[in-house]
Amino acid sequence: MTRVCILGGSGFVGQHLVANLSNRGIGCRILTRHPQRHANLKVCPGTELIKTPQIDTATLVRHFTDCDAVINLIGILNESGRQTFRQIHVELVDTIVEAAIKAGATRLLHMSALHADAGKGSSNYLRSKGEGENRAHTHGGSALKVTSFRPSVIFGPGDSFFNRFAALLKLSPLLFPLASPRSRFAPVYVGDVAEAFARALEDPTTAGRHYDLCGPQIYTLAELVRYTAKTLGIRRIVLPLGSGLSRLQAHLLGHLPGKPFTLDNYLSLQTDSVCERNGLLALDIQPQTIESQAPCYLSRAGYRGRYDRYRRELTMMNG
Repeated sequence: MTRVCILGGSGFVGQHLVANLSNRGIGCRILTRHPQRHANLKVCPGTELIKTPQIDTATLVRHFTDCDAVINLIGILNESGRQTFRQIHVELVDTIVEAAIKAGATRLLHMSALHADAGKGSSNYLRSKGEGENRAHTHGGSALKVTSFRPSVIFGPGDSFFNRFAALLKLSPLLFPLASPRSRFAPVYVGDVAEAFARALEDPTTAGRHYDLCGPQIYTLAELVRYTAKTLGIRRIVLPLGSGLSRLQAHLLGHLPGKPFTLDNYLSLQTDSVCERNGLLALDIQPQTIESQAPCYLSRAGYRGRYDRYRRELTMMNG
């Protein structure tokens, strides 16, 4: 394996994956609309940033050519006027698979979501993720060996989970109303997710498999929010909301700029994000705990960029 093309390579998981693959001597071609914003990735040997204003089959074929594998990390948590779940999680996957086959790539690593299910997913997000995952494996056929990954919530430096709650907690008064406080998660470290992709890329026996990825411990959402407050050294009383008030909160916040919490997010929370079988162990990766990683970046000035951005966004939302 000498070169891969990554869609979503400039994002949170993508940046960690690029560093991992570069250390293995694998070149990464990253397709992005704004390469100038991600110049930091060029410090990784063998990394290319290709400006790609639009994604269509012809464009992808051109950039996939001479790449051994394609990695798709693109996904959205909320729909907007320009992007729907179906466009990003289903139709884009069809385009990627078609282009990869035409370009002669032999592997596709695809990012899905834990408990993604086209028929039984509790939210539009999970149903669209499930349909896209199914189509990647089915449409790839014998020409394209597909491996998919289904992580629980991913944490690590620059994440949008602990950093977002940190910003919300800092802005809130003493009481912090929390929707779906009993929803359960097994947060997985971004470095472990990147390692799973890298190992699967180098191991042809992983083709055709679906890997659920989880951390070693299970927490309720309320426990994770309290842990964030404790790590930040601030006192907040988490006020658990029942289903009715949780739905109301989702309805109200879903109309704010940036959509910090939507009804579809609420519906996703009705499915616990925990693994029955942890794919990290199958790949011989020992999952890391939040306690070993989160305090390092929540309290370190070097990783405050995303937290500060969330705080500015939330401040604007609150007037």
